[in-house]
Amino acid sequence: MDLPPVLLSQDEISARVDELAAEIDRVYAEAGSLVLIGVLKGSFIFLSDLARRLTVPHRIEFIAVSSYGAKESEVADPVRLIMDVRHAIDDENVLLVEDIVDTGHTLAYLKRLFAAHDPRSVRTCTLLHKPDRTEEDVDLDFLGFTIPDVWVVGYGLDYAERYRTLPYIAELPPEMR
Repeated sequence: MDLPPVLLSQDEISARVDELAAEIDRVYAEAGSLVLIGVLKGSFIFLSDLARRLTVPHRIEFIAVSSYGAKESEVADPVRLIMDVRHAIDDENVLLVEDIVDTGHTLAYLKRLFAAHDPRSVRTCTLLHKPDRTEEDVDLDFLGFTIPDVWVVGYGLDYAERYRTLPYIAELPPEMR
């Protein structure tokens, strides 16, 4: 199998996840507990590494969402929840953990959705952000890396379910799609 060229190395990612965990620990040091909500499937590797580095008490939940295709772009909310959290999050500190923010639609939808559950707080943590593609303004409380508008795979991100388990993030050239 041909491998796409590395954009962010395993060492760069690991160092940044360490920094993010330290930032999150500082913010939530006096908060009591934290609920990390990972957006499947892309966030699972990032969430796992991040959670193991945190020292603040926390628990993990997962959700799954689906985005409507371009043909359904007239839909008022182009994102829908497929799998919800299994335990209540009211009066909890919630940290939504995403792999990548492109347009911002998914994260904006999730912030609205979870704010309605009456949590103590809702913040966001994303490994990657493509500001050139952002259409909806969403606060990114904890951000790993800003990247150009290129297709990326690895460290949880995939192309047609391939490349997801690469230990680094790579740019997938058009000829590999």
